Amino acid sequence: MKKLFANKWVKFGLAAFLYLLFVIWLQNWWLVLGLVVIYDIYISKKVHWAFWEKKDAEKQTKTVEWINALVFAVIAATVIRLFFIEAFTIPTSSMEKSLLVGDYLFVSKVSYGPKMPNTPVAVPFAHNTMPFTTSTKSYAEWLQWPYRRLAGLGTVQRNDVVVFHFPEGDTVCLNQQSRSYYEMVRTYGRDAVVNDVAYDNYGRAHRGYFGRLQSRPVDRRENYIKRCVAIAGDSIQVVDGQVFVNGKPQENIGERQYKYLVVTDGTMINPTKFEELGISKEDRDASRYFDPNILDFVGEMKDVNQNNIFVYPLVEENVEKLRAMPFVKSVTRIVRPKGYRESFIFPHDERYKWNEDNFGPLYIPKKGDVIKLTLDNLPLYRRCIETYEGNSLEVKDGQILIGNQPADSYTFRMDYFFMMGDSRHNSADSRFWGFVPEDHVVGKALFIWFSTDKDKSFPSSIRWSRIFKGID
Repeated sequence: MKKLFANKWVKFGLAAFLYLLFVIWLQNWWLVLGLVVIYDIYISKKVHWAFWEKKDAEKQTKTVEWINALVFAVIAATVIRLFFIEAFTIPTSSMEKSLLVGDYLFVSKVSYGPKMPNTPVAVPFAHNTMPFTTSTKSYAEWLQWPYRRLAGLGTVQRNDVVVFHFPEGDTVCLNQQSRSYYEMVRTYGRDAVVNDVAYDNYGRAHRGYFGRLQSRPVDRRENYIKRCVAIAGDSIQVVDGQVFVNGKPQENIGERQYKYLVVTDGTMINPTKFEELGISKEDRDASRYFDPNILDFVGEMKDVNQNNIFVYPLVEENVEKLRAMPFVKSVTRIVRPKGYRESFIFPHDERYKWNEDNFGPLYIPKKGDVIKLTLDNLPLYRRCIETYEGNSLEVKDGQILIGNQPADSYTFRMDYFFMMGDSRHNSADSRFWGFVPEDHVVGKALFIWFSTDKDKSFPSSIRWSRIFKGID
């Protein structure tokens, strides 16, 4: 057997077979020409491909061996990362308690089919910014490829935990990269953001708050991770915090948490109790900073000492533990009432009085769907038509024009999805910025390979129970 696999023709045949399978998967028949290179490497040996090696030398130097190992590692890691599996980390608490800040995940690209890069000319392993910089692009935009996805093992299903490119990340303010450019435009005004001028409470202008604007192609936008609660063709509605898909309650999957208003008698909660309840130091520090309007949603609070009111994110089982503490007077889930409009909630139009807890109903577009367009429902689908599918759109004299032609309907060219975080009151998700197009989907989260708690010091910070834990 050892002799067989040492034969150059056997090596060539095996390499050529695997390469052809890869070409068939890519469906790029120009790559068949690569067989000539493989033939030369194993059989004819006319070209000295590894130019850094000494030709015909019996033994290479240690430096050359290290170069060989490095070249192989870079090529192998790039292929694996691009087509099969990639590592991600959880930076925010939007998926708690299903996923925790400090979880390191492996995400499968083949679950939904690997997405070919839109910007193929880029520095390896750098997402959108060069290492040790905050604004230098790690990619070149002179070559742009259209959206194309290879065959995968399946499609996005309801309740999958999905990694995707942030839909509103096509434009970023370099000094405020964690915030949506569009949200800041709605809050501060387009002129202020574009001209990088922020005004304080005294009306004084300050430059440098937003920073320079930078545009990013689809595959270079920030990566988000959420749970897909509705797929293309579904209708979704949130009623008092409960998600309904096609009229049925969402499956009880994952560990969902909501924010609760907690009233105490003034006694401080022991830090150990916070740890038992899964309340992080960040959540504790933020417990006093909340929108005072929520006091109107949880009953009579006029006679309550404001210093004894806190807001904590909790899963249901920990609510009862908190209520059982003798110094806790009440624990009430925050639910924004139906008809109460939050301006930062999609579609950001006064006709839609939606909020985090009462949202919809909303239909999720499916490829090939023909939807009748009116001035009333245009805010729901305008970004899909105009930004994601690249059509010119305007409203003139009460008439919708698409491609400068009057339009009373539209046929969608892509599937769309509705993503939400399991931490329902601490997640910037589709309720805030709308649909996720199929060309933004990266892959499916498979399992946690490592996890650390930022509130603890090493080695006690390692969450051993979460290592190699599957993701529900």
